[in-house]
Amino acid sequence: MKAAVFQTHTASGWFNGLLGVVIFSGSLPATRIAVGAMDPFFLTFLRASIAGLLALALIVIFRERRPTSGQIFPLLVVSLGVVVGFPLLTAMALRYVTAAHSIVFLGLLPLSTAIFGVLRGRERPHPAFWIFSLLGSLLVAGFALSQNASASLTGDLLMLAAVVVCGLGYAEGATLTRQLGGWQVISWALILSLPIMLLATLLTLPANPGAITGQAWLALGYVSLFSMLIGFIFWYKGLAEGGIAAVGQLQLLQPFLGLALSALLLHEAVNPLMMLVTLGVIFCVIGSKKFAR
Repeated sequence: MKAAVFQTHTASGWFNGLLGVVIFSGSLPATRIAVGAMDPFFLTFLRASIAGLLALALIVIFRERRPTSGQIFPLLVVSLGVVVGFPLLTAMALRYVTAAHSIVFLGLLPLSTAIFGVLRGRERPHPAFWIFSLLGSLLVAGFALSQNASASLTGDLLMLAAVVVCGLGYAEGATLTRQLGGWQVISWALILSLPIMLLATLLTLPANPGAITGQAWLALGYVSLFSMLIGFIFWYKGLAEGGIAAVGQLQLLQPFLGLALSALLLHEAVNPLMMLVTLGVIFCVIGSKKFAR
């Protein structure tokens, strides 16, 4: 009976995690569209403000209890990692590199998440897990190098920093989800940063907001509602149920979903090799799942 319950719980975690990855895969292409017409700082602060106001409404409507004093610091880590750090660093990076080039850095995100899952979530995957995780990351990185996409040291360093802070925010949020719940964690993280984000939005308000294109506003709407709030509801629930290190490997698929969207929405070139590498990545995800616990 316990084994059946565990398997059901794990299956639910992988399903929710996959939904989160699908939603997140549109983040960088949408950000690329938005930064074409908005300052990256203004975009980061405004998207967090919009999501924060929505999160505050949810907390009030459902009368959720406040986090304890011991949960405030982990929530601040989540906020700095996924509410401020990752969006700001990626928005800045996308001024130097294409969305297709930046997305491949997300291949390192599962490894970052797994490492922080061990450090913060106290998980202990089987040694074989690290082989599959590293192999998957190398496949994505190798694919990136084969593309000859426009590269920039500044853009690459910004994306690398984004991967580190995001991995920490994912692991910390997943650990808290077991105590507070998935949507509650991201909501409180957004609310904690809301006063600063609102002030920063006003300080970075462009002189002529009317000059921002309708396409850029739609992209802002996506990253505010889906990337900053809805995606995390599924993602944190998936990580908490299926394991941070294990479900985190689903992020290996995110670059290829994102590349497909970049080709569709931004008409950026995508190498046919992508399909072959994607199959290899899927194999690594399956292997990681088998040895995650």
